[in-house]
Amino acid sequence: MASAWSPAELREIDATPELQIAGRRADGTLRRWVPIWVVSTGGQVYVRTWYRRDTGWFGQALASGRARIRVLGLEADVTVADVGEGTPDLRAGVDAAYEAKYGRGGATERMVSAEAAAATLRLSPEGRAGAATVR
Repeated sequence: MASAWSPAELREIDATPELQIAGRRADGTLRRWVPIWVVSTGGQVYVRTWYRRDTGWFGQALASGRARIRVLGLEADVTVADVGEGTPDLRAGVDAAYEAKYGRGGATERMVSAEAAAATLRLSPEGRAGAATVR
């Protein structure tokens, strides 16, 4: 089972406008780093894409179920779970986190659309043994 994010890790994630994510290939090597918006709510970390697709960072991370993220002073191996829109409460919480962090309107409007909500991934840190480091 995945471990929980520590308060320090959540502060690192909340303090930056983007994290970088690299999906894992079948052999475990990393794909290229891609910057994406990230939010946390309820002690969990979420990312979205504007529309669901099997290509690019989203499809690669979803297919492997694992990725590596880096943001400010944090670098961590994560498991990737497709939560889609989730429950109405989950969707509302993630939508609110996007609007609080990135403002209303503009690109944020697309990130809280039904299409983007259906492409929501939860990132959970893998086991604590060397998985996350705060630099």
